[in-house]
Amino acid sequence: MQSLTELRQVCAALPHSQETFPFDLTTLVFKVTGKMYALTSLDAQHPSVSLKVKPDDGEELRRAFSAITPGYHLNKRHWITVPLDGSVPDALLRELVQGSYALVVRGLTRAARKELNL
Repeated sequence: MQSLTELRQVCAALPHSQETFPFDLTTLVFKVTGKMYALTSLDAQHPSVSLKVKPDDGEELRRAFSAITPGYHLNKRHWITVPLDGSVPDALLRELVQGSYALVVRGLTRAARKELNL
């Protein structure tokens, strides 16, 4: 995944995913039921995406890929930032986006998941 267009397509394919701009007009935040699972800057010179992860997974990913860094302006234990430049394999990046989404969905109440068929 090497572009914001591809990132948007991957996120749009997830059930009930929404594109929002809660902070400003250039920070695109992907949410499910109002909870953030990915964010990116539309005007960054070097596009990247920040994603939610389990703390142990985040540490492991940062050790395995020098391009993956702690979440920019986010909780460093629970978020990572991944460049959209091909330095992280596409399949892994898609898996990380889906995993971030899944973490947020798992945090929803049972009633909320049932209402959304998740």
